[in-house]
Amino acid sequence: MIPFSEAYKVVMSNVFRTKTEKVPLVESLWCILAEDVISDIDMPPFDKSAMDGYACRLEELKEELEILETIPAGYTPKKKITTGKCSKIMTGAMIPQGANCVIIVEETEIKRPGKVLFTGERAQFTKKNAKCNICFKAEDIKKGDCLIKKGIQIKPQHIAVLATAGYSKVTVSAQPSVGIITTGSELVEPGKKLSQSKIRNSNGHQLIAQVLNSGALPSYYGIVKDDEKAITDTITQALNDNDIVLISGGVSMGDYDFVPQCLKKNNIQILFDKVAVQPGKPVNFGIGKNKACFGMPGNPVSTFMQFELLVKPFLFAMMGSEFKPEIFLLPMGTSFKRHNTTRESIIPVELQDGKVYPLEYHGSAHINAIAQTSFVISIPQGVKEIEKGKFVNVRQIQ
Repeated sequence: MIPFSEAYKVVMSNVFRTKTEKVPLVESLWCILAEDVISDIDMPPFDKSAMDGYACRLEELKEELEILETIPAGYTPKKKITTGKCSKIMTGAMIPQGANCVIIVEETEIKRPGKVLFTGERAQFTKKNAKCNICFKAEDIKKGDCLIKKGIQIKPQHIAVLATAGYSKVTVSAQPSVGIITTGSELVEPGKKLSQSKIRNSNGHQLIAQVLNSGALPSYYGIVKDDEKAITDTITQALNDNDIVLISGGVSMGDYDFVPQCLKKNNIQILFDKVAVQPGKPVNFGIGKNKACFGMPGNPVSTFMQFELLVKPFLFAMMGSEFKPEIFLLPMGTSFKRHNTTRESIIPVELQDGKVYPLEYHGSAHINAIAQTSFVISIPQGVKEIEKGKFVNVRQIQ
């Protein structure tokens, strides 16, 4: 049994990279960006109005002004603003030549056709750093600026930036293909009738969701009975089809725990088979030629947490990124004690008024405890108690 920190180093030192590829913009969502995104234009590309109103000269706000034309968004102004003149303008439209101010519709009055009078307070436009309701050319982005650095996971807000920069296709790291196998003669799929001594398969579907959430591509191989040949054959198929294989169940030392020998029969070198962490002690990690296998316990909390702690960082690194979970330093709202200190413990917690409170947690089969929160804390090996008020690192499950 090795410490979790050592297991993490072993896993991350055996990462192999995926290739890069160009994909259509919308299909790049959740992929890892493989190139810096450079703007090909200024943003805004011209001085534009921030409001619906009238484009005019600041020094003439006391005068009744003649309206030259109406400037909608997307229209190039035809008339220059000169003494005594203005143009009606819409939000986002180009500021006409000669104008240095936009007065909003709500602060104007039309007493005669074709004429407009400013009724607001002129002082608002003469304050230091006043923008006069104009968004100036290049104030957000300058041509040649690096907008997004490679290595980030593309999220919806990045799609908008990519579109702004003119990217119809995006260079990303190819998404790893991940085969998912659940073992156990006691398992049945959701929707099937439960007979005596059977339980529903939660791990397979949980892992599919976690793989998708990591930006990788899952392939599900279903439930495999506790039969050595059946498990060996399914692992063979999954290894042929995928970069990584995840197996839940059958990894410990029971009479029907066949996964370790099945991996060896598939020429997978097992680098560790036990980690000093709770939940998730009987974790297997093995490698082949540009292949990796994670054998995880059958209990769902163990599988969930070992994916978050070991598999997810591995997947991100394969795509040229570093997975960095959010960590908060917060005080304990109550003391917490435990009996077994031989392993690092991962405990689900909730946050109330900026303090940390452990949730009721019955162990590695208690999946509902994880479903009630997005936060966990880690208690190091050898530590029996964390006292009330002590600051702890709170990890957000993303």
